[in-house]
Amino acid sequence: MTEQQSDTGQRIVVGVEGSPSSREALRQAGLTGASVEAITAWRAPTLVGLASPFAESEVSGGDDSRIKAAAENILRTVIAEVAGSPAAVAVKAQVGEGSAAQLLLDAAKGASLVVVGSRGHGGLAGTLLGSVGQTLAQHAPCPVLIIRGIE
Repeated sequence: MTEQQSDTGQRIVVGVEGSPSSREALRQAGLTGASVEAITAWRAPTLVGLASPFAESEVSGGDDSRIKAAAENILRTVIAEVAGSPAAVAVKAQVGEGSAAQLLLDAAKGASLVVVGSRGHGGLAGTLLGSVGQTLAQHAPCPVLIIRGIE
């Protein structure tokens, strides 16, 4: 993971949570020549939903270090898989505690584009946007690209 200035002077923010669609979002952002900022969010265990990529991290006694480490590991792994090693694309990695939508909205200030995947669920539920995508589509200060249909 490296941070460099892009040739285009543009910055793209990408939400990464480990799903195939978020991996594709990172891959697509890397094709643009812009600098890429990959962001993963995590929350304290009492707030983690069952569908979270970090749900398997058992954290007890208020110690958030293991769930944060799991988030960092997922982000590092996805960047290495998508960008290659050594990275063909400059990626700034950021792991933050809190709402994924809010972290991405904050990072989107001054960005050229925000790209996120949609985990999707087959059938009728698959036609709906997730809460993060919905929030970004309504409130982001720049264009939003939502990658769907990657399984």
